[in-house]
Amino acid sequence: MAMTSRERVLRALRHQQADRVPITDSPWATTIKRWHDEGLPEGVDPDEYFGYELGGNGADLSFRFDHQTIEETDEYTLFKDENGATKKNWKHATSTPECIAFTINTRQAYEENKHRLTFDPRRIDLDQGIESNRTQVQAGKFVACSAAFGYDWTQGVVGSETLLMEMALDPGWIKDLMLTQVELLIHCAEEMIAKGYHFDGAFLFDDNGYRNTTLFSPRMYEEIVWPVHKRACDFFNARDLPVILHTCGCVNNFVPGYIKAGFACLQPLEVKAKMDLVQLKRDYGEHLAFMGGIDVRKMALDDPGPIAEEIRTKLTVAKVGGGYIYHSDHSVPDNVSFENYKRVMELVAKYGTYD
Repeated sequence: MAMTSRERVLRALRHQQADRVPITDSPWATTIKRWHDEGLPEGVDPDEYFGYELGGNGADLSFRFDHQTIEETDEYTLFKDENGATKKNWKHATSTPECIAFTINTRQAYEENKHRLTFDPRRIDLDQGIESNRTQVQAGKFVACSAAFGYDWTQGVVGSETLLMEMALDPGWIKDLMLTQVELLIHCAEEMIAKGYHFDGAFLFDDNGYRNTTLFSPRMYEEIVWPVHKRACDFFNARDLPVILHTCGCVNNFVPGYIKAGFACLQPLEVKAKMDLVQLKRDYGEHLAFMGGIDVRKMALDDPGPIAEEIRTKLTVAKVGGGYIYHSDHSVPDNVSFENYKRVMELVAKYGTYD
């Protein structure tokens, strides 16, 4: 009998071989539009077409300010989000919104609004959310409790410049903000489970790096961010729910801390940011599973040779003994054609199968 996606992913996270490596990915919205123009059937998304095996559900972990549209043109929307951040989002491109201003930009502003991070049942979607959860479970997927937290969530609240400065000058309120939000995350996860959500693990998002190195020092990670990571991992691991950490950029210096905190898997392993899947597997594969590490720049090339070599050399090492889930090294941009991506999936099937 064929394995379910849930069984396949859990075996990978537990460093056990399955029938093949599990697969999932994150194509941009503009990529999906291109693929529909190039042969992906209308009304079918890549998740369904390619059989991605991970799903997820989350709760509202924001300050719950009213969402306000400030200005809208043919090119962009200027808005204030639920965390009080004013942002500009471009309509015809997939990109990170431009951050303009922040409501929570001082310790005083945080203290005045801290009460907004308390739990109440309206943070959980008991209609469409729980129906989505049940559909994914019935499909046999690995379903994760998904949330942003830690440094990355906080920079969306206070802004990157303020956050980095305050981590150096007044770390107390930054740490309190991160810990308050992770307690809200935990409370929401407890309530979701109690109300009928089923989870097989957690998928938590906290970008800690950029192209060349980490965004902040190892000392700041240990003193400010690591306790937040440890708190979340302790909660989920106590319930036998393995935790996948998404963290963009070059985070090699933090990997030992991630292992110590209790993460089961690291994703997405950006190649252009010096994250080497093969070396990581050799150095940490006994303690950590990996998801990603396949260079999307090679997916876009007309020459099929480089991406074939990329997948062959990496999957044959990363899959040994379990501990690997296929994903691109971040997300699939819209310069990757539908035909090229189908070739990627064929190569993953070829080299990701266990004998």
